[in-house]
Amino acid sequence: MPSSLRGFRVLVSGAGVAGPAVAWWLARHGAEVIVVEAAPALRTSGFAVDFRGPTHLGVLAAMGVLDELRAVQTHAGAMSRVDEHGREIFRLPAEFAGGELEVRRRDLSRILYEHGADRVEYRFGDRITALADTADGVRVHLARGASRTVDLVVGADGLHSEVRRLTLGPEPAYVTHLGYHLAGWDLPNDLGADAVPRQYNVPGRMASVFADPRDPDRATALVVFAGPRQDHDRLDPDRQKALIAAAFAGLGWHVPRLLAGLDAAPELYFDAIARVRVPRWHTGRAVLLGDAAWGVTLGGMGVGTGVVGAYVLAGELALAGGDHRVALPAYERRMRAYASRWQRGANPGHFLAPASAWGLWLRDRLLAARPVQSMLVRSTGSLATDLDLPDYPAQV
Repeated sequence: MPSSLRGFRVLVSGAGVAGPAVAWWLARHGAEVIVVEAAPALRTSGFAVDFRGPTHLGVLAAMGVLDELRAVQTHAGAMSRVDEHGREIFRLPAEFAGGELEVRRRDLSRILYEHGADRVEYRFGDRITALADTADGVRVHLARGASRTVDLVVGADGLHSEVRRLTLGPEPAYVTHLGYHLAGWDLPNDLGADAVPRQYNVPGRMASVFADPRDPDRATALVVFAGPRQDHDRLDPDRQKALIAAAFAGLGWHVPRLLAGLDAAPELYFDAIARVRVPRWHTGRAVLLGDAAWGVTLGGMGVGTGVVGAYVLAGELALAGGDHRVALPAYERRMRAYASRWQRGANPGHFLAPASAWGLWLRDRLLAARPVQSMLVRSTGSLATDLDLPDYPAQV
């Protein structure tokens, strides 16, 4: 395939999902790509993510990873809401809860990383500390002392993006805390959990557990709870665990066992449920991708949208021959409406853990109704597929 990015140098911040995806596409178009990741290795915490519709699945197929992802899908099926005795109150259909393809985030991250590791340089345990424009690019300074000049910097470094802070300003200008926190961890499956997530609620709090069908001896706990804003980056794991334990103290169902597993968990995912709104995703030779640009924590289709955005960003750069002045506005024009539709007004915390007893009762009554369930499935499917993607590889 003719390459229009030969010799084009790109530094990507973030090795979660969108970062490895855009790195793979850029390398396929001929670019020289380095990915830096603050964590010392690929992260293994997190929760299941889903893809749905021909737009999401088409990009995964074009990358050559769709069959690998299907081999590790969770087959989680429906989500079950239970009371403190484990009796089911309602069950959401599999099409809403898990889309057409649901995988653990760690499996997705690993597969995307492995898919491009032979042509992309990865630097773990490092991060960008400063950016400076030069006559022929942008000078990037890294925490471990190295610096280099590249043609483009991609900030795929999530909700708390360092690239966004360095180029556009402090996080509070772009990230709105939505009043809830989210946490997840693994524990031994001595609860009899299966692949169907069971969800237990009291006002303002939700606890859920499910097992991986490929490793039924392990279970994953996922909790959501209301609470004031925290500086998550400054909380050590012990403090994070203490906040979770305090929020769920005294609850019934399996919650005491989940908290016991939390105390022994070697890795914990913990963050705010927040919404990112950035008026402009690019400035100079830096551009934002995925949650750094348009994220809503646990917002339904953020991961799928990040993978699509990676395809579009790399494709527009290839069409423009690496001219960022042409490619970055084109990427933003194509992606902004698509990315913003599903996040508009969304607060997953209100959906998963209504704050009042009345709100919890009303949510349960609504979600138990078949017409409401059918509407949810239709709406999420239309949001996921409403984008006409160019065939960039054929056009380059």
